[in-house]
Amino acid sequence: MSDHLNIADFLHPIDLNSLSQDEGFKEGQLGKRMAIYAEEFPELDEAQIVIVGCGEQRGSGLIHGQSESPDIIRRYLYGLFYWHEDIRIADVGNIKTGALYTDSYAALKTVVKELVDDGKTVVILGGSHDLTLSQYQAYSDSKKIIEASCIDALIDLDLESPFRHENFLMQMLTGDPNFIRHYNHIGFQSYFVHPRMLETLDKLRFDCYRVGTVKESMDEMEPVIRNSELVSFDITAIANAYAPANTLSPNGFNGEESCMLMRYAGMSPTVSSIGIYGYNAENDRDDLTAKQIAQMIWYILDGRSRGRREAELNERDSFNEYHMAFAEVQTIFLQSKKTGRWWMQLPDKNFIACSYKDYLLASSNEIPERWLRAQERS
Repeated sequence: MSDHLNIADFLHPIDLNSLSQDEGFKEGQLGKRMAIYAEEFPELDEAQIVIVGCGEQRGSGLIHGQSESPDIIRRYLYGLFYWHEDIRIADVGNIKTGALYTDSYAALKTVVKELVDDGKTVVILGGSHDLTLSQYQAYSDSKKIIEASCIDALIDLDLESPFRHENFLMQMLTGDPNFIRHYNHIGFQSYFVHPRMLETLDKLRFDCYRVGTVKESMDEMEPVIRNSELVSFDITAIANAYAPANTLSPNGFNGEESCMLMRYAGMSPTVSSIGIYGYNAENDRDDLTAKQIAQMIWYILDGRSRGRREAELNERDSFNEYHMAFAEVQTIFLQSKKTGRWWMQLPDKNFIACSYKDYLLASSNEIPERWLRAQERS
């Protein structure tokens, strides 16, 4: 397809020999089963998931713009075994670093936009977290209104910081015109966040979930992520013990929880871009953070494979249907017989993703908060 040849201009191919340390990959490993831009640009027609690396990190104040981090993640990703025969995956290489970091932003935006417009789910192996802005602009350039979810220990709205990676959310959430229908912040650590910042986000009707609350009931995050188009994961959200390259905090998600959040992103029928940012290989120990990120990407595939088995909501035979009234409101809850996931109907007759807990609240005549928030926004 001619479009894909155009994006090849922005991309560097991958040196497979150096990735596999000249050993090659074994039969059955992802490195053998993916369509990889090594010599020729791969055919992407079959691919549902496309990986792109962007090591740009000058937005975080680091002088050398290009980090090797995406390739170090690939070394471990390509060595994992390919379990999901129904999912086709491609890797289009790394964004060429521009003279200015804004050039790299523009290149990443163009590549992500082309791929998302072509119906692909793009996984970005990041440099610094401000690249989320390029990820967002891939939608805003097409005037697509989206829901975004950010998984991060910090809320990057620090207007006094000179660094883009500490304040890029301002532009994303308040830029004009704005294409964010709703924003979720998952896993913030309160002691790093000014209380007034949360009040501001709450006034905008955005939802923020503390790390402790999320860890207590991980499955409550599945519907939050399921409703999103854009997911951005900053590795500061992972406790240092599980991601030694995160030097911000000893607290956060463990390895399995991080994989679970990525599986939810993979399962979502609407998530079309997932960025994993903030990995600086120089701070890593025994490449453990790279291994963690590689396994998180494997779980995106796992989620996509499960999600593909989901029926359409209008195929009512595939769902358990519960009609109920709470607080004078008539509504319907649907539970998938295939995946066990839940949906609830709003007064405008649209269904939104919800959890079993929302169903339990409604059946005891309480109004689920998720329902209230959705109503406030509609």
